[in-house]
Amino acid sequence: MSEVFKPLVVIQNLNVSYEGRHVLKDVTVNIPEKQITAIIGPSGCGKTTLLKSLNRLIDLADGVKFSGKVLVNDVNILDSRIDVTEIRKRMGLISQTPNPLPMSIYDNIAYGPRIHGTKGKEELNQIVKECLQAAGLWDEVKNRLGEPASKLSIGQQQRLCLARALAVQPEVLLCDEPTSALDPISAEHIERQLVTLKRDYTIVFVTHILRQAKRIADYVIFLYLGELVEHGKAVTFFTKPRDSRTRAYIEGKSITT
Repeated sequence: MSEVFKPLVVIQNLNVSYEGRHVLKDVTVNIPEKQITAIIGPSGCGKTTLLKSLNRLIDLADGVKFSGKVLVNDVNILDSRIDVTEIRKRMGLISQTPNPLPMSIYDNIAYGPRIHGTKGKEELNQIVKECLQAAGLWDEVKNRLGEPASKLSIGQQQRLCLARALAVQPEVLLCDEPTSALDPISAEHIERQLVTLKRDYTIVFVTHILRQAKRIADYVIFLYLGELVEHGKAVTFFTKPRDSRTRAYIEGKSITT
C-alpha cells in the first residue's frame, strides 16, 4: 500500500517469541510522525506485543526472544547496547488500567521530571500545570493538587496517567486500550485529548473497538495470528480494504485463511 507521510518509527522484519511461541512474524511497517496509528486485530494476534516492542517492555517477559529492527529516528532501539531507560522516556506508555502512583496529584506529574534532573520548584510547577492542561484535567484538579491521586475518578486517573507520560517529554505516546476501563464520557475525554495531542506527538494505540479506530485514527495496522495483514490510511483502510481477511474483520465475520 502506498504511503505518503514522514515515518518516525520504522519496523523491519520484527519477530517476537515467548518461550517458543511465535507471537509476531516478520512484521515490517512504518509508523507516521504526528499522526494517530491504531493497531487492531482479534485477541491474541500480537497487538500489545507490537506496542511494547516500541519501548522495550517486551524485555520484562519471561523467555522472550526478538529479532529484526525498530528504528526511531534511525536508531535501532532493539540493539543490545541501547539505553533502555532512555528509550522508555522517549516512548511513553499509557496502560489499559489507570495506575497512578501512591502519592499526590502534583507528585504524580513531578515524579518523572525529578528523576531526570528537574529540581526547581517554579519549573516543576510549570510542568505540572502544562501537562495537566494538555491532558484536559487542570481545571478539575488545580485546587486539589496536594490530594492523593487515588481520590480521583477512574476517568480522571487515566487522564492523570496521560499527563504523567507527557511530563518527561516523550516523542511517542503508546496507548494500550486506554479507554477500555472507562465509561463513555471519560473515554470521549481521552479520545479528544489524543486528537489534540497529535499536533505535537506521534500516537500509537491498541484498540478492540473498531468504531474508536474509525473515529480518531489516521493510520491503521491490522494484525492476525501474529502477521501484518494490511496497513494504510484509515479512510482507505476502512472503505476499501485490499485483503479479504481485513474485510471480514471489519464486517464482523469469521476470518478464513
